[in-house]
Amino acid sequence: MFSWLRSDDRRRKDPEVFQTVSDGLKKLYRTKLLPLEEHYRFHEFHSPALEDADFDNKPMVLLVGQYSTGKTTFIRYLLEQDFPGMRIGPEPTTDSFIAVMQGEMEGIIPGNALVVDPKKPFRKLNAFGNAFLNRFVCAQLPNPVLESISVIDTPGILSGEKQRISRGYDFAAVLEWFAERVDRIILLFDAHKLDISDEFSEVIKALKNHEDKMRVVLNKADQIETQQLMRVYGALMWSLGKIVNTPEVIRVYIGSFWSHPLLIPDNRKLFEAEEQDLFRDIQSLPRNAALRKLNDLIKRARLAKVHAYIISSLKKEMPSMFGKDNKKKELVNNLAEIYGQIEREHQISPGDFPALKRMQDQLQAQDFSKFQPLKSKLLEVVDDMLAHDIAQLMVLVRQEETQRPAQIVKGGAFEGTLHGPFGHGYGEGAGEGIDDAEWVVARDKPMYDEIFYTLSPVDGKITGANAKKEMVRSKLPNSVLGKIWKLADIDKDGMLDDEEFALANHLIKVKLEGHELPNELPAHLVPPSKRKATE
Repeated sequence: MFSWLRSDDRRRKDPEVFQTVSDGLKKLYRTKLLPLEEHYRFHEFHSPALEDADFDNKPMVLLVGQYSTGKTTFIRYLLEQDFPGMRIGPEPTTDSFIAVMQGEMEGIIPGNALVVDPKKPFRKLNAFGNAFLNRFVCAQLPNPVLESISVIDTPGILSGEKQRISRGYDFAAVLEWFAERVDRIILLFDAHKLDISDEFSEVIKALKNHEDKMRVVLNKADQIETQQLMRVYGALMWSLGKIVNTPEVIRVYIGSFWSHPLLIPDNRKLFEAEEQDLFRDIQSLPRNAALRKLNDLIKRARLAKVHAYIISSLKKEMPSMFGKDNKKKELVNNLAEIYGQIEREHQISPGDFPALKRMQDQLQAQDFSKFQPLKSKLLEVVDDMLAHDIAQLMVLVRQEETQRPAQIVKGGAFEGTLHGPFGHGYGEGAGEGIDDAEWVVARDKPMYDEIFYTLSPVDGKITGANAKKEMVRSKLPNSVLGKIWKLADIDKDGMLDDEEFALANHLIKVKLEGHELPNELPAHLVPPSKRKATE
């Protein structure tokens, strides 16, 4: 009896079986989330429907900033070559959105041709019309960096109402469309003329739901002195704090991202360290791409659920015959109360709701009589997807990460500092003396020997207890000193001879100077008398 009910329950509890994360995301979206979006007209309010290309495309980096902050130069610096359509100058030169992507031959694809290509993830940009498409191109070229990521260059943001109106399309809405689909958003600021215009402020607010993707680059920092740089950095953080209303601070990278000599080289080490951090962040994008797409699908599903509750609640309140217009105005004005009611009734977090003012503006143009009542089955399917299928995809993401070789961005500027003497930190800290014929520790060994012979060595070695008495004088924590001991005790006999003791003191000095300790002792730090034993 009721065998059909038991089989339906079993089918709902058994998650889907997927071969790859990308195929799983596409299938879940088409079969479980898309029906809910279409039923409640989600695409008219929030975001166009996703296509296969949105799940298959390479990670994308979106560059946003005011004119002459170095966005195009930044791309040129990463690629180490010019790209088609590139224009650089102090005036607003980039007047188009340029998708810089991998291609067998150099060339430009205009916007109208680009939005009909099913292999490119830009088809839904067709909705922004010719005014935008005439300002949108794809620059294709063969480049090793573009084998792993694509980069979106944007027009320089201007100040004043005149420029905003003259664009002919909704600039902030286009950026928001890209923000939903990219893996990283980089906001560029010019350290020499720091300013956040009204339009830039509006754009940053439009990216409100994507703070996790946002990074900030304070570019051209070599043009100002250290004291001024500190003030500029403080002013930038204060300005961002007023616009981005989150308790977390957005990561800011300071540097000069072009291939010219530094004008003021005082902060060279800082710029090198910041550049390496930013490069590591960008290089990690291919490895985390599947997880990002999964995260974006979950965010979209949560928004689609809330949207369904809002639309069905408005439909429920509408009269069937008379007074529809008055009731519509009343409901739009009282939308905040409807939000609160849905929040309490369905235990939904306030952060999942769309922006109130924007939703009210969009509802003004809608015909409420065409809205659909609540259809529980559609919502149950999405809940089932979030509860079961997503968990299986999470496991598959980890499996794909372990099975595939390490995916990182290679080529261009990423190669220049990877190996050799110009790699970050080369010849510093534990790497000091790496190219010297003489053992680097020998320079200070006479000083360390004086201490060594005061610690009562027996048969040329001191005990761990005696070594500890001297090593704790450094005031380093025991966990650090323990690591230094393991690195210095090369023959693992629990004692230190004069060379090992000198090595231990050298590593203490490295740590006290602010450098990290190596996990394994580099070959050039092994004492000469012990090098054959370690080979």
